[in-house]
Amino acid sequence: MSTGSYSISQPKGAKPFWTARRQTGLKMFLLVLPMLALVFVFSYLPLLGWCYAFADYVPGRSIFALDYVGLTYFKMMFSGVGYFPTVMRNTLVLSLAGILLSPLPAILAIMVTQLSGGWTGRFQKTIQTATSLPNFISWVLVYSLFFALFNTSNGAVNQILLSLGLIEKPTNILINADLAWAFQICISVWKNSGWNAIIYFAAITGIDQELYDAADVDGAGTFQKILHVTVPGLMSTFFVLLLMSIANMLSNGFEQYYVFQNALTMNKLEVLDTYIYKIGLSNLQFSLSTAMGIFKSLVSIVLLTLANLASKAIRGESIF
Repeated sequence: MSTGSYSISQPKGAKPFWTARRQTGLKMFLLVLPMLALVFVFSYLPLLGWCYAFADYVPGRSIFALDYVGLTYFKMMFSGVGYFPTVMRNTLVLSLAGILLSPLPAILAIMVTQLSGGWTGRFQKTIQTATSLPNFISWVLVYSLFFALFNTSNGAVNQILLSLGLIEKPTNILINADLAWAFQICISVWKNSGWNAIIYFAAITGIDQELYDAADVDGAGTFQKILHVTVPGLMSTFFVLLLMSIANMLSNGFEQYYVFQNALTMNKLEVLDTYIYKIGLSNLQFSLSTAMGIFKSLVSIVLLTLANLASKAIRGESIF
């Protein structure tokens, strides 16, 4: 050992720090490489199909042999051709209703978590399972269920109301255009609230128990602990989900509104997803439907960006 300087001997056979770090990074990259490949193939590669929105598409012809038409189909989309203004109205109304009702899963989660201890605690998991189960039922079966309940001929609801003398003749709510929005919103809440509440169950579990103990010491009651401990603990999760809901305002679902549509409710239940499907596959207007898909994607990106900026300005937090 030399005086005035010290040298740290490296274990025999050990790799230099930066070499080991590079090898670790390479292993991590190889670990996520299959997922990156899947994202590229199924999320980015299909974006090449956006070219059809700017060309006069003819089935069977190569994209390089099509006639370029510029923004013709975008102008056609915004010129009010067909039901596009009505479709946008329906899409925005149903999406805004879903956003306004977005606190319901959080309220459900808070209510269920209060069922702890005593005989009520035994039913906590049962209630969680019962409220989450509708999420796993396909929309075709959901429609069959509500058709059996509300159809005019032998619907269970009409038969009960008639037997009780509450109505004079059976009514079919499935073909009532005036109640179509409210009916679909109620079905969405019934089907999705329990499943969406699972995220809030996890968030409530992650709240520090010492906060509740401190609230007990201060003499806080059940409602005060919910208001001052549970709700603030859920706000970050709620705002993340809210931002995602705002970004998906134009993608409020296809299966639900497609199976519940009929000639009498079409004017209220034709949303953007079902309209694009019919324009593209039923009417074979592939270029116009592609333009509508591009419009929906760009609007979603803009809405997410604006909502994120608003969250950062108001709350000081953002998701990116």
